[in-house]
Amino acid sequence: MPKHPLISIPLDIPDVRVLQTELTKDGELILTVESTLSSTTCRRCGRIISERHGVDEPRLLRHLPSFSRVVYLRIRPKRFRCPWCEGHPTTTQQLDWYDPNALHTKAYERHLILQLVNSTIADVEAKEDVTYAALLGILDRWIASSVEWEALEPFATLGIDEIALLKGHRDFVAVISAQTERGDLHVLAVLPDRLKASVVAWLLNIPEAIRVHITTVCTDMWEGYITAVEEALPNATIVLDRFHVIRHARDGVDTLRKQEVRRLKKELPTEAADTFKHTLWPFRKRSDALDTADQERLETLLAASPALRQAYVLREQLTRIFDTARSKADGMRRLRLWRRRVEKSALRCFDPFLKLLSSRLDLIANYFISHQTSSFVEGLNNKLKVLKRRCYGLRNVAHLFQRLTLDLEGYRRFSPWRTATYSVVSGKS
Repeated sequence: MPKHPLISIPLDIPDVRVLQTELTKDGELILTVESTLSSTTCRRCGRIISERHGVDEPRLLRHLPSFSRVVYLRIRPKRFRCPWCEGHPTTTQQLDWYDPNALHTKAYERHLILQLVNSTIADVEAKEDVTYAALLGILDRWIASSVEWEALEPFATLGIDEIALLKGHRDFVAVISAQTERGDLHVLAVLPDRLKASVVAWLLNIPEAIRVHITTVCTDMWEGYITAVEEALPNATIVLDRFHVIRHARDGVDTLRKQEVRRLKKELPTEAADTFKHTLWPFRKRSDALDTADQERLETLLAASPALRQAYVLREQLTRIFDTARSKADGMRRLRLWRRRVEKSALRCFDPFLKLLSSRLDLIANYFISHQTSSFVEGLNNKLKVLKRRCYGLRNVAHLFQRLTLDLEGYRRFSPWRTATYSVVSGKS
C-alpha cells in the first residue's frame, strides 16, 4: 500500500500520536496510532502499573470519515506487568476512546447513533456499510432499554396513552411519558399491554423520591389507566385529556351528519343533493377556522337540516367552554348548563357523551385547573406510528423504547453542537 505524508487534521482523540498514514487501493485511509499513556490499572489488584511488557495484537477500528474517505485507526495496545500480584500478571492498557471488543471508535459509534435518529437500521447499514448486528450492538451500548431515573430532569406531569402495534388489531401497548417544566418530552416506558395490573406495577416501581413529586397525570378515558393512577398515585390530579373528551362528543355529531346527509340525498332531487358534496371538512372544522367558501358549503348543509344545525351549535359551544373557562368551578358550571341545553334539545347524538359527563365530570373538569392536556402524549404516539411504518413491524417493547428515546432525545444527547456529553450505555449527562 502506498504511504502518504501526514496532513494536519485534528484527530480529536486524547492521548494518542499518529505514527503513519496509509491510503489503500480502495481509497480507505488507515492511521497507525499509539497511546502516549505510560501506565494502566492492574486488572487483578487495581493498582496503577507502569512496567512495560510488550504490546497486544493490532486492532483495526473504524473511525469518523475524513474528506468522504473511510478512516480506520490501527493500534497495538500496550501491555504492562504488575510487580505486586502473585505471578506478575500482565494487563492490556484500556483507552477511553474505544471499547475493547468494539469494531469502531466511540466517536464513530456516536456518529452512527445520530444517523439512526428518525431513520432505520437497514438504511444506516446501507449508507455506512456497517452490519445490522453491529448497529444493534451500538444501539444497546448507547441507549438503555428502560428508563434511567437518575438521568432524568425533574418532572411533575405524567402522560399515559396506548397504541396498537398492528393496524386493525387490539394488541395495545401502553406508552408512558413525562413532560418537564421546560417542555422537554421523555419517554419513560413502553409496557407490553394496557392492563391495570401492568400500569400499577410500573407506577409503584417509580423511585419514591420521584413519585411524590408527580402532581398531574394526563390520560385518555381508558378505565384501567384511571383506576391504576388512583391506586398508585392517590395524591396526583387525574386529567382526562380534552381532545379525547371533545372527540367523544364530536364523533356523535359526525354520526348524525352522516345520517342526515344520507336522508337528504334520498329525499331531495339529485341536483339539490349534489350541493352537499365537499361539506365533510367544513362541518368537522372549528367554525373560526372556516374560509368564505367553506362557510357557504356548511350553511347549505345546515339550512337543509335543523337538527344538524342544532347539534353543530351545541358542539361549538362545548369547544368554547374548554377554550374559555378559567377555573374548575366555572368549567363545571358551564358544562352542567350545556348539558341541560342538550337534554332540552332532545338530540340523541350526544347520549354517549352525556353518559361520560355523568361518570367522569370531576376528572374532565380538572382540565380547567391549568388547561393541562396530554397533547404531548399524542405527539409521542404520532412519532411511534411513524416509527412503526418506518421499521416494518417493530414489536419488541424494549427495542421500541430504545428507538423512541433515540428519536426524541438523539439530537439533544449526541449532536456534536450540543455542550452536554453523554456516556455510553447509560446515556447519562
